[in-house]
Amino acid sequence: MALGLLEFCNWSTLAVCAALKLPQISALLAARSARGLSLPSLLLELAGFLVFLRYQCYYEYPLLTYLEYPILIAQDVILLLCVFHFNGSVYRVVPYLALFAASWFGLTLQKWIIDLAMHFCTVISAASKFAQLQCLWKSRDSGAVSALTWVLASYTCATRIITTLMTTNDLTVLTRFVVMLALNLWVTATVLRYRRPVAKAE
Repeated sequence: MALGLLEFCNWSTLAVCAALKLPQISALLAARSARGLSLPSLLLELAGFLVFLRYQCYYEYPLLTYLEYPILIAQDVILLLCVFHFNGSVYRVVPYLALFAASWFGLTLQKWIIDLAMHFCTVISAASKFAQLQCLWKSRDSGAVSALTWVLASYTCATRIITTLMTTNDLTVLTRFVVMLALNLWVTATVLRYRRPVAKAE
C-alpha cells in the first residue's frame, strides 16, 4: 500500500511537471504580452529550483524524488525567454543564465555552502511567490497568468510532502514544500480573483 502510494505520487508528479509551465507559456504567447507576470518572481523561482536540485543531487537522494526539477528548470528558461522577448530584448536574459550556470558549480564547492543555500531556498522560493502576488495586486490583471499552472504546482507540492515523509524525512525539504503549497494556493486564488471575463465576439 505504502509503496503503491509512493510510486503514484512520484510518477504523477513527474507527469504533471512535464506540462506544468505549458499553460503559462501558452497564455503568454496567446496574450503576446507578459502583463501580470512578474520577472523577479520567475528569476527567484528559477534560483530556488536550481538550489533545490543541486542539494538533492549533492546528498544523492532517490532520483524519483527530484527528477521533475530539470524539467521545471527547462520550462522556466523557456518562459524567461518569452518574457524577455515580449519586454523588448531576448538578449538581456544572457547575464541571468550565465549567473545560474556559475551558481550550479559554486554551490557545491563546500558542504556548508549548499547547506546554507538550501536553508535560504525556502525564503527565495517564498519571495518568488510574494513577487508574483505583488505584481498581481499592482496590475489587478491576471490576463497573462495561468491559474492552471498554479493549481498544478500546488498538486506537486502536496505529493512531494508525501514522498518526503516516506523517503528522506528531511525537515528542511518538508518545510519548503509545506510553505510552497500554501503560497501556490494563495497565488491561484489571486489569479482567479483578478481574472477578467472574456468579451464575446459580436
